[in-house]
Amino acid sequence: MRIKLEIMEEKTVILLMTTPPPAFSPWGVPARLPPLGLAYVAGALEKAGFQVQILDNYQLNTSIDFIKQEIERLCPEIVGVTCGSVTYQRCIEIAKAVKELRPSCKVVVGGWHPSYLPDTMLQHPEVDYAVMGEGERAIVELANHIAKGNNERATAKIPGVACRFKGKILKNPPKFISDLDDIPYPARHLLPMEIYDRQIGYLNAKPVDVMNITRGCPYRCNYCETNKLWGPKYRSFSPTRVVEELEYMIENFGSKGIYFIDDNFTINKKQTIALCHLMKERKLDLEWACDTRVDLLSRDLLVEMREAGCRTIFFGVQSGSPRILEKLNTCTTTEKTVEGFKLCREADIHIACSFMLGIPGETIADMETTYKFAKKLDPDWCTFYVYIACPNSNLYEEVLQKGLYDRMDNFLAFVKTAQFNYEQVVAIQQRFQRGFNTSPKTLLRRIRRDGFSSFLKSLL
Repeated sequence: MRIKLEIMEEKTVILLMTTPPPAFSPWGVPARLPPLGLAYVAGALEKAGFQVQILDNYQLNTSIDFIKQEIERLCPEIVGVTCGSVTYQRCIEIAKAVKELRPSCKVVVGGWHPSYLPDTMLQHPEVDYAVMGEGERAIVELANHIAKGNNERATAKIPGVACRFKGKILKNPPKFISDLDDIPYPARHLLPMEIYDRQIGYLNAKPVDVMNITRGCPYRCNYCETNKLWGPKYRSFSPTRVVEELEYMIENFGSKGIYFIDDNFTINKKQTIALCHLMKERKLDLEWACDTRVDLLSRDLLVEMREAGCRTIFFGVQSGSPRILEKLNTCTTTEKTVEGFKLCREADIHIACSFMLGIPGETIADMETTYKFAKKLDPDWCTFYVYIACPNSNLYEEVLQKGLYDRMDNFLAFVKTAQFNYEQVVAIQQRFQRGFNTSPKTLLRRIRRDGFSSFLKSLL
């Protein structure tokens, strides 16, 4: 698919782009969803008066030659690139291509990997700045400095920005945004909305769009690094702001369903209920799904959510082994999971969940326990994932220190222990997934939920 970006007016031009995973990567592109994080950054830059374009290369996977053509045509003063650990090499390739064509253009990287390992980005001379943590305020302040002539001493003091200064790498800790309502809507109008799926299996409504309404996580799961990106303090947009954005989505993009892709949607019960009341008061004709924890539910809360349009909740159960749950430090138990699922069923809310396999210290017997637990829970949707250690989590540090891996892929560690290696866990994962999806109970549920014709079409 060819994407031609709009040529800008006589203002500072900023090109923002995502980066695709490498070919044959086990990560792949699991869903065609818009890059909300980059769209939030674009919205903040537009509000500050900059001319912005977005190239969602994670989905489009355009060539370096195409990117060069766009750089030559748009002549941006700043190029911002989102980088994850799995896309690290491609990000550096893009930075080199930009500098080859426009040496004066400033290359700014942001996202998960630069937030955790900014030194690995700035070791490349083609990268000028790394934004750590939330990007909206840091990138606007940085872009303003660059547009005004770039006083290096002042630029080197911007919170959340890492840069080279006087032969050293300076890393200024980010300041998290306390009032999220100050952030403009994501600049979805800059995205090629026609390329995204805009549907999910959890909802019957179409089209479905995604929203993120909270940031920060107070939990300390050992496999996760989220609270180091968004901070340990939970923050959220106000219910009024959320509903106004929902109305904007309905009016401008025809949204019929929403997937709230927040880790802990129901962490603030009072605020969640207030949002549900407001959604009902405004008579929003929407189905929606969300993610949360099994220990953040109550019967009255789920009733409110169901009446406001909630149809499915997704849970990261992770394991059926109490010993592994304790190692992961999830602060949940199998008993809490059973109770949470029971409450959802009583409220007529569908259940989706996921499990991880291949945790360091896990045994094959633990994995079998997880599979049996998944079958006992009997969720409407269930996915088994193979664990790959990601930078900046406690478990990642354990994997590196103990040498519990047999190869690295752009800072991602493929776990190997005395019990298993990555390929063996993949085989187990495929067996579990196939066994769950083809069980008579699961097939019958799908027919009842989706209808026989839809079920048959999905098989074909």
